[in-house]
Amino acid sequence: MGLLVTRGTGTAGGTGGAEGAERARRQGPARLLALALVTVLALVLSGTFASRADAVTACAGRLAKTVPFKTGELRVFKSRAYACAVAVATKSGPGRKMSVTIQPRGGGPVVDSGTYTRQAGPVTVHALNRCVRASATIAGASGSTGWILC
Repeated sequence: MGLLVTRGTGTAGGTGGAEGAERARRQGPARLLALALVTVLALVLSGTFASRADAVTACAGRLAKTVPFKTGELRVFKSRAYACAVAVATKSGPGRKMSVTIQPRGGGPVVDSGTYTRQAGPVTVHALNRCVRASATIAGASGSTGWILC
């Protein structure tokens, strides 16, 4: 059993090589322009999404509350049954003490604490029909929400 390989001339209808070469010469600038446009569009879109990359976290749901403070911000997300919080530093850099806490009303707090370069968390709690409160500390500065999502 062998493998059959066929190769075409590159021209439609089996016409001569001169016509194919002429068509390729005329299409060359159009193909280059199309490639350049696609490349520019890809760079523009990737630049737009790259600037939003810091907004992407491991939390599911919609952003419900943002609390800015001197060294970063606390972000609280809400999905149908869960609430999630992260502490994000304004500038990434050397490791520094960070912590983030979220607590449902009537439940215990969930904490992520340690030395991080950019983000503490995510921490998630079950919050179906329950208020939550969250707080974050980055390098000594902190922010908190009070009871929200009630």
